[in-house]
Amino acid sequence: MMSVEAHTIKFQLSLKSNLRWLADQLQIDRAVIYGIFANSSSILAGPVTIFMIVTHFSPELQGFYYTFNNMLALRVFVELGLGTVIISFASHEWSKLHLDKDGHIVGDSNALSRLVSLGRLAFIWYFIGGFIASIGLGVGGYLFFSQGKLVLGISWMSPWFFLCSLTVINMWLTPALFLLEGCNQVRLIYAYRMIQGICVNICTWIAILLGAGLWAAVVNAAVSIVCLVVFIFTKYRHFFKPMITYVTTSIIDWRTELWPMQWRIALGWMGGYFMSAFFTPLIFHYHGPVAAGQFGMTWALFLAVGSISNIWLARKRPQFGMLIAKKDYGSLDKLFFRSATVSIGIFGCGALTLWLIIYSVYAINHPLAVRVMSPLPAGLFLLGMFFTYFTAPFSYYLHAHNKEPNWGVSVSSAILVGLFAWILGKQFSTLGVSVAYVIVAIFFTFPCVMTVWYR
Repeated sequence: MMSVEAHTIKFQLSLKSNLRWLADQLQIDRAVIYGIFANSSSILAGPVTIFMIVTHFSPELQGFYYTFNNMLALRVFVELGLGTVIISFASHEWSKLHLDKDGHIVGDSNALSRLVSLGRLAFIWYFIGGFIASIGLGVGGYLFFSQGKLVLGISWMSPWFFLCSLTVINMWLTPALFLLEGCNQVRLIYAYRMIQGICVNICTWIAILLGAGLWAAVVNAAVSIVCLVVFIFTKYRHFFKPMITYVTTSIIDWRTELWPMQWRIALGWMGGYFMSAFFTPLIFHYHGPVAAGQFGMTWALFLAVGSISNIWLARKRPQFGMLIAKKDYGSLDKLFFRSATVSIGIFGCGALTLWLIIYSVYAINHPLAVRVMSPLPAGLFLLGMFFTYFTAPFSYYLHAHNKEPNWGVSVSSAILVGLFAWILGKQFSTLGVSVAYVIVAIFFTFPCVMTVWYR
């Protein structure tokens, strides 16, 4: 008969084998674990942040806080979709390159030259765009927020202009992450985002506790920039050194190679603003900062669920591009469909769980209920988001081929959502906006994207 120790060892081996099988089926690796922790910080730290805001912010101040973040999203009109293009093109070049043990890029010289030219173009684009965005947001935000200054007596002007000034530095550094992601450095990027999330949340909480008010948003942005600078310098200084010193012999031509894809994605990114960040300023304008704060807090939780489900796809984007460059389409399709299935399933489960929490808060008449959306509009938004996120994997797949055939769908969806949200939201606040969103998502965006994919 087997001893107790032998039975224990056998059980442990069986358990490890089953866990490996489950992890393989769900495509869970170290990058996914880091990504889950990084994005879960928005949900795990969310209740703490909500508690801080509820106890230290007035409902009006809460509205300004969340509207700040959504106004900053207007920077997409300056970025013009270049981030997605960088990831896609960098992944194709990276199929012929790799990092040595010291972190230097080695491999095909032509591919390295094209990658360096891509990086230089990206940094210049985002640096100039940062200045444009900073000035535009500063002036536009002043005109927008001035409508409530005298009535509410909230000191928003100084933190807003300071936040806009940080946009220059923030945007200038942004291409670094796009390049690293395109070069398949996903695991370390997610590890960085996990640590960054912890640092940002802790510093933001401290700022709120010390009575910083809207300056907490400035602290949030400043700490994010510091974390990114430290990450680049400690982990990838050799990676980015060629961006300064390397003499290019072959370059990526923006006009003939990048722009044909970029302008389509740019329209999609702009459309994405009206499918997401547009709602909070709209509600702020017509129904005041209290309603905007309720929507902003709830929408932040929705996006956190979406970010977690997106991990299974985002971490595979570089591999999609590398497999396409190698013309290994069989492996590409197998990897894509497995990742897409897990991603969609995760979002569905997360959305249902979040809605049940919101429903419970209202059912027991918890004080938090006055700070979040009611269950009906929240449920409609989550239903619409499910159909929107269902189409996301198919867009990723097409982007990996350096194509964007869905730009027309994105623009049309944005116009319809923006128009319906403006008409219905003006009269019915968050309920009207949620009805507009779910109708367009289910009856237009979803069938159109899937039709393009099928064709």
